[in-house]
Amino acid sequence: MQTIAEILSQELGQKLQYIENVISLMDEGNTIPFIARYRKEMHGAMDDTTLRNLETRLAYLRNLQTRRDEVKKSIENQGKMTEELSAAIDNAVTLSEVEDLYRPYKQKRRTRASVAREKGLEPLAAAIFAQDGQDPEVLAAGYVDQEKGVATIEDALAGASDIIAEDLSDDAAIRKQLRELMNRKGVLTCKAEDEDPDSVYRIYYDFSMPIARLQDHQILAINRGEKEGVLKSGITLAGNEGAALVCRAALKPTAHVSTFVRAAAEDAYERLIFPSIQREIRAELTERAGAGAIRNFALNLKPLLMQRPVKGFVTMGLDPGYRNGCKVAVVDATGKVLATSVVYPTFSERKKQEAIDTLDKLMLRYGVQHIAIGNGTASRETEAMTVELLKKHPNASYMIVNEAGASVYSASPLAAEEFPEFDVNLRSAVSIARRLQDPLAELVKIDPKAIGVGQYQHDCPQKELDAALGAVVEDCVNAVGVDVNTASRSLLQQISGLTATTAKNIVAFREENGPFTSRAQLKKVPKLGPKAFEQSAGFLRVPESKEVLDNTGIHPESYDAARNLLNLLGYGRGDSFAGLSERLNAFGSAKAAAVCGVGEPTLLDIAKELAKPGRDPRDDLPAPILRKDVLEMKDLKPGMELTGTVRNVIDFGVFVDVGVHQDGLVHISQVANRRLRHPSEAVKVGDVVNVVVLEVDEKRHRISLSMKQAKQN
Repeated sequence: MQTIAEILSQELGQKLQYIENVISLMDEGNTIPFIARYRKEMHGAMDDTTLRNLETRLAYLRNLQTRRDEVKKSIENQGKMTEELSAAIDNAVTLSEVEDLYRPYKQKRRTRASVAREKGLEPLAAAIFAQDGQDPEVLAAGYVDQEKGVATIEDALAGASDIIAEDLSDDAAIRKQLRELMNRKGVLTCKAEDEDPDSVYRIYYDFSMPIARLQDHQILAINRGEKEGVLKSGITLAGNEGAALVCRAALKPTAHVSTFVRAAAEDAYERLIFPSIQREIRAELTERAGAGAIRNFALNLKPLLMQRPVKGFVTMGLDPGYRNGCKVAVVDATGKVLATSVVYPTFSERKKQEAIDTLDKLMLRYGVQHIAIGNGTASRETEAMTVELLKKHPNASYMIVNEAGASVYSASPLAAEEFPEFDVNLRSAVSIARRLQDPLAELVKIDPKAIGVGQYQHDCPQKELDAALGAVVEDCVNAVGVDVNTASRSLLQQISGLTATTAKNIVAFREENGPFTSRAQLKKVPKLGPKAFEQSAGFLRVPESKEVLDNTGIHPESYDAARNLLNLLGYGRGDSFAGLSERLNAFGSAKAAAVCGVGEPTLLDIAKELAKPGRDPRDDLPAPILRKDVLEMKDLKPGMELTGTVRNVIDFGVFVDVGVHQDGLVHISQVANRRLRHPSEAVKVGDVVNVVVLEVDEKRHRISLSMKQAKQN
């Protein structure tokens, strides 16, 4: 039997030694970001996604082995273990296979078959199932016993039939074959319980799709429709193939086929096996769809968090609203709040002009250069007002910002702690402004589920969803790194090796002692021990340090190697590191790594950091689209070409912000000039794309777009 490491090596296409090294590193308490960034020689430079997949699969395989051991122990305690059964359990590759093998030995609730066994009818069932030509009625006559509750021959035969049916239902081989047959040829059908022509479920009112072709979003939509009582669905299997399969397994190939055993087999299929396998397949489909939705959410979340920040500008955040007005916050280039206000541009023309005057004064007083507008209620009216305002400020621009989760953050204990003097509504305006300045630093304060780039996320297993999204946030924060002297507690606690407690202690330490002046000073933070320092130090930047390496992604354990590299390439103290890459290429990276005493991947990372100290990897990404004018849905015409930003990527298409209040949909068939299994193969959240308008439905607020008909840059 293969070891877990061997299985992972085969599945992931990685060397066995690398897999064993990663497992060992994980078991020692090293985090994925730390392993991915600072232990490349040990794992062959796997990326964080591969390492996360390895971690998830490792947990499953270990759980599978634990369950195998539990099942074998239970069967052994019953004295029923055989070499063949033990080998079958060891060779089972999924939990469902293990459970199928355990099924006959599992303690069951009281069933018709168990009642028949209590009446002593198991020997009769075995004799009939032997199918050796004896008449079942003659055999049953010997089991009529009034005291045991078997009053007639018919009672005895009924009990024997129940036992045979349950034994067939518990047969692992039959269940496996039937499961494979249903997955291959089964069809999921769906009907409406209550036909509402305007329901979002109307496309499923008369729906039929082979299981093998079902899409994840269809499964989740049908599940939700059933939960809400709108739909009713089930799996069908054409013809009589399912029952025939069970009969073939039950009947012996003799001249005289047992009609009794055939009837018991058909009963087993209809009453026990088919309903059970149908439930299992529906559960498997739901699990698959949930995993797909989680994977898709994580896929969208990463580029959203890693959007290029609009740094270094005074920014105004506008949180639109009708009844409670538009909340306003002005923040400086570092995100510090300079001023707040509330204006009422939707009340009347006079109020709109008053709002413009108020905002104009704020812009002049603080030198506002960018305006971030939340995309919620009254966003369109607020955008129109902003365009009018910007006529007085031709050098300024605005951007519509996804405000998903802003209200959740505003009412959170974290926001109350950060802005105790501000009203809940004003906090959301601050959050919107900061989302433009640094999306990662602001969005990390919000439960990832509330950010709104998923699909059916509330129908997914919440524990698995939280784990997957938490991993994405952790990977993004560590990929960028944080300034230890300005980072919020919520940002710090996402750093490898840090916890909520150590993050809080870092903030308390700098408030009490002033800014950190070196990475080594982190060792003085209470409860930040040697292991936490090892895991976190490389991701924490200290711009105020006299040691330039403290403001890079170079780990303290590699400082000597970095200094040796600089000496090797002819750089002295105080020199800029211009031309470092060219000098290293001339010297040879493999040769330099050997001289410096580190692996080549680590040396290349060191050189990359030295070439651009304090570099933010997000600066290499496309800049967000900042606008100066407004576009409304009525302005859109078929054939019009526009530039937009990808807001969400889901199974059946891509939602693109083209500058109107409603995002447009690019159906998967219109994403590229090639067949795609998923739109994520072509685009990701945050991409700037060119689109052509196909259709505009103002009444239903729908815009159909095409990317493949537009010329992409």
